[in-house]
Amino acid sequence: MQFVNSGNVTTLDSEFSRLSIMSSGRFTPGADGFNSYTNFVRPVTTQEPPLVFVKMDRVSGSMGFGWAQVQGAAGNWTGFSMIRYSINTAPLSGEYFAAAFQAAPVARYGFRLWDASAKLIADSGTPSALFTSGSAAWYYVTASKNSQGQDVITFATPYSFSTSDFLLLNNFGMDVAGARLRSAKLYCLWNFSTGQLNAVTIGTTNVVTLYIPAIFARLSNN
Repeated sequence: MQFVNSGNVTTLDSEFSRLSIMSSGRFTPGADGFNSYTNFVRPVTTQEPPLVFVKMDRVSGSMGFGWAQVQGAAGNWTGFSMIRYSINTAPLSGEYFAAAFQAAPVARYGFRLWDASAKLIADSGTPSALFTSGSAAWYYVTASKNSQGQDVITFATPYSFSTSDFLLLNNFGMDVAGARLRSAKLYCLWNFSTGQLNAVTIGTTNVVTLYIPAIFARLSNN
């Protein structure tokens, strides 16, 4: 079985899983106003962590996060967490969806589709997501130092806050390499006041280039 849309794009295929939305909703600040912990609607049972996409609520200034982590373990991913960029940015809030190349048997009525190995790859109760763009073209914006004397390097990449695209959170859970042995912490800053989507590295030997891809996706209409 194969479904092809009006743009000649395959949206469902009986041989390959589509990127299905396993959980979606909103994330909000934790009790301390600094951390954010979100539980999935149901555990995601893939061996690898699901892809979590976020879209921050528009604020008058900026909102940013770092230390992004998918919580749980292989076969039982239960949610995700992140830490607010700083006390000077807005508390974390917005929309999210978690997606994986599998399906969950949740529809009471509709259809299901399995592959040749009896793996469930489509369920009409699990909508799909579509990758829309990706870019590693972060360009250098500015450098400064924080109160601890660490270098703060800011990058930007093209993005329109008015689109319905969500940003992949998983890439902002890792450190980036520094110029020498030390690594730098990586953050993502939605700077609504300047209209820029920024990546920020904070460390002692961080460099002025960044190649972590920014990946975008949106909910499918199919």
